[in-house]
Amino acid sequence: MNILLELKHLKLLSLPTRPVICKGLLVVIALILLRAILSPFFAINSSEKEEFYESAVPDLLPGIRRDKFVEVPQIIWGLNNQKIAFARACLTARFLNRSLLMPSLSASLFYKEVDLLQPINFDKVFDFNKFNARCHGFVRLARYTEVSNRSEPFKLQKGSGRRWTVERDLDQLQQFIVGKADDSEVIEIVGKHPFLWPDHWPVKDYAKIFDCLVLVPEIETEVVKVISKIREAGQRARHEAGISHSKQRRDGSTNLPVPYVAVHMRIEKDWMIHCKKWEQRSSLHEICSNKEEIIHKVSQITDLRRPVVVYLAVADSLLEDNSITSGWRVGMVAYEKKKLGVTDIYDRQPYLIKSAIDFEVCSRADVFVGNSFSTFSNLVVLSRTERLYNLGKASSCGENIGLSSYAYNVMGDDGGPQRWMTDMSDTNLQRLSYGTNNVSCH
Repeated sequence: MNILLELKHLKLLSLPTRPVICKGLLVVIALILLRAILSPFFAINSSEKEEFYESAVPDLLPGIRRDKFVEVPQIIWGLNNQKIAFARACLTARFLNRSLLMPSLSASLFYKEVDLLQPINFDKVFDFNKFNARCHGFVRLARYTEVSNRSEPFKLQKGSGRRWTVERDLDQLQQFIVGKADDSEVIEIVGKHPFLWPDHWPVKDYAKIFDCLVLVPEIETEVVKVISKIREAGQRARHEAGISHSKQRRDGSTNLPVPYVAVHMRIEKDWMIHCKKWEQRSSLHEICSNKEEIIHKVSQITDLRRPVVVYLAVADSLLEDNSITSGWRVGMVAYEKKKLGVTDIYDRQPYLIKSAIDFEVCSRADVFVGNSFSTFSNLVVLSRTERLYNLGKASSCGENIGLSSYAYNVMGDDGGPQRWMTDMSDTNLQRLSYGTNNVSCH
């Protein structure tokens, strides 16, 4: 009887403590879970964090599959055709909800001798981790080490020529979203010239991918060197003219960078032959421009105070006219690579890197002037338009808003070159890939 009373007494005493014990257990469990989640972050140093974030975050969120891949052939031709082909491959992989296996680019430029092409890994030109970080949730690059090789790749033959239309290409991709192809770990795209796939992706999607392409530090250093040389030349020109450029920043410091104009001067022999034939076939008369016409048009631009440096981006090896820096109007000091003293930077680089440096020099200029039928010029303007859109500016008409661009082959209303922004509402890349003289400032 006493034992029963004692047990009853203990049971009554234990009742109030049960909620406390349960709460304590929950706190302990929560702390263990929190430690398990956070411990990887404390176990890595700062140099490893970028790679950790790139590999860990996508697993926590829905999006592009990390266990299914698309493989494409080596990407060839010029820098900007390669960028378009790469973006097209990314968007194809996105459509199939797969990661794109990091493709091989081409460091050399051969139009027909494909066997002489010099391959270069994507991550030798563009930063792999930064691409995935900037394009996170939209498209994803993968390394070949991520493939388990559990099955043979499914080969997807891409067509070419006039019979292979946009509609046929899209129908083909839709067929392979499900079924046997989707069961394969890797879909390998095969066919001639992957950059000639019919296009069914809007311009804004291309702009998003191009914005994710960040040069590796080694190449970025070279870009900064060239731009510094250009600005130093501008500083000398202003000093010789007795003009001070000291202006006050928002933080109170002075000496803002001296602005410059970049001109993509397409007057090389191969281009002039090509564009003359193009004008004859298309009955257009605003494709080609000679040196004198370009100088005249550029001199009409009043965005920047003179004297101002004009950097001429031109393929020196294909240039027959060595006098491109002469004949410019007063207040416009023209420089090309040799006169600027940067030939050593370019000479030690393969073709692709040379083009990448020039692209960034043009893209970052205060004013850019190009040819609206050039893929290079079109992608520079697309990059600048994307930056203006990110700043909330959808038009460059009227006043100078910064990052202004012009097409020297198209006459503007004021007799100078036509102000130029990319039409971000375009549903395909036709006008950017093949050119147009229908350009405007919005």
